[in-house]
Parts: sequence; structure tokens; C-alpha cells
Amino acid sequence: MTSRLLRGVAALVVFTVSVFPVYWMVLTAFKPTRDIQAATPTFLPLSLTLDHFGTAVAAAGFWSFWRNSILVAGGAVLLSLVVALLAAFAVARLRWKGRRGFILMVFIAQMTPWEALLIPVYVIARDTGLLDTLWMLTLVYFMITLPFTIVTLRGFLAAIPVDLEEAALVDGCSRTQAFRRVVFPLLAPGLLATSLFGFITAWNEFAFANVLIIKDQDDRTLPVWLSSFSNTFGTDWGATMAASTLFMLPVLLVFLVLQGRVTTGIVGGAVKG
Repeated sequence: MTSRLLRGVAALVVFTVSVFPVYWMVLTAFKPTRDIQAATPTFLPLSLTLDHFGTAVAAAGFWSFWRNSILVAGGAVLLSLVVALLAAFAVARLRWKGRRGFILMVFIAQMTPWEALLIPVYVIARDTGLLDTLWMLTLVYFMITLPFTIVTLRGFLAAIPVDLEEAALVDGCSRTQAFRRVVFPLLAPGLLATSLFGFITAWNEFAFANVLIIKDQDDRTLPVWLSSFSNTFGTDWGATMAASTLFMLPVLLVFLVLQGRVTTGIVGGAVKG
């Protein structure tokens, strides 16, 4: 009983520490300016306002940067899923010379701190004329998310029995039809999980977006825009927190939608198996 109580208290402490910054951000977004600037902070709302959200939405370039973030994150995720699915299938199902070396390189790429590549990537973008373009940013995010996607999808493919594909081949299906009708439905949870990771990574990334988009400010993404959300008199914390709350909503919605579908896919795959 004592051990269970201690675990419960520890879990509550961890939950509070993790959730409090998000709670404070949302609370500040709804607080009037006088409460935000008060000498004594209030942890419960005394009064609420939507003025900060209006200021954030009406700020110059808000919707353009929102669109840029969606295009870059969505494009990187789609490219990563297509390429990683082919690579993971080749690694998990086929036997070819250099396979182990390829897997080792993928793991090394996964462990590499991508911030260390900021300068080489900048030089490549400058020399190829892709600096200040969303195309380059999409390719960089594709490069960042690809190793993890390959590793994850390889694990999901390895967990699917080869006998299912062979049975489909015996029944007259081609290899492509067997993959599409048998393997792909069982692989759906892995695709959704990796796409969620890739989207969150690309959506929140700041360093490359800040370095690669310099002159053409219209191609900035939301994280870079948020970092410069200030006026002549300083930072408008209410509007900044409101913009940050709006910035968090797409990731939260994607997570909630995909979480339910991942669970459904796992159950459906188990039944089909």
C-alpha cells in the first residue's frame, strides 16, 4: 500500500512538472494585460479575455507562416514515409549484400545531432541556389525524420509474419498485391506513429528554419516568427502566449486523431492476423 502511494505521488509530481508550463502558457494567453504585468502572479484566472488571440491572428504574416509550417511539415512527412517504406521493406524482407552496413549507417544517422550540420547544410543551400526557399527546408526536415522512420517501419515490418505474404502469393497475388492487401493494413499503426513523430519534429524545428530563411521573410515558419513576436515597447507576452497556444493546436489535434487510429489499427491488425 505504501509503495503504491509513493508511486502515485511520484507520478503526480512528474505530471505536474510536465503540464505546468503548458497550463501557464494557456493561462497567460487568456489573462488581461494588467494581470500578466502584476507584481504578484496569479495561478488561477481572475478574469479572461480573447484580446491577445485577436492580436496574434491579426499580426502581419501570421497566416502565411502558418501555411508555410503546414506545407514544410506535411511535405517532409510524406517524402519520409514513401522513401522509408521502400527502404524498410528492402531491409526487413530482402537479403542483399551490404544490408547490415546500410542498417548501421541508418542507426548512426539517427544518433547524429543534426544541429552539428547547420553550417554544411547552409553552404549546400547557398551553393545550389536553394537558400531562402521552402523546398530546402522541406528536404532538411525529410533528412532529419528519415532515419527514425526507416528504423521504426523496419521493426513493424519484421513483426509481421512472412507466412502471411507467402499465403497471399500462393493464392495468386503478386508481390505488390500481397503487400497492398496483407502487409500494408497491418503496417498502418507504424505509418501513423512515424508520421506523428515526423510531423511534430518538423513543426517544432527552429534552428534550420532560422538559418536557411534569411532574406525572404515571407518564407519563415511559425517557430521563427514566434521568436520575433515583439513590438517597440518590448515583448507582448499575452499575444506571444496566445500565438504559442495556437501554434500548439495542430500538433495536439494530429496527436489526438492519430492516437485513436493507431489503437484501432493495432486491434484490426490483430484480428486480421
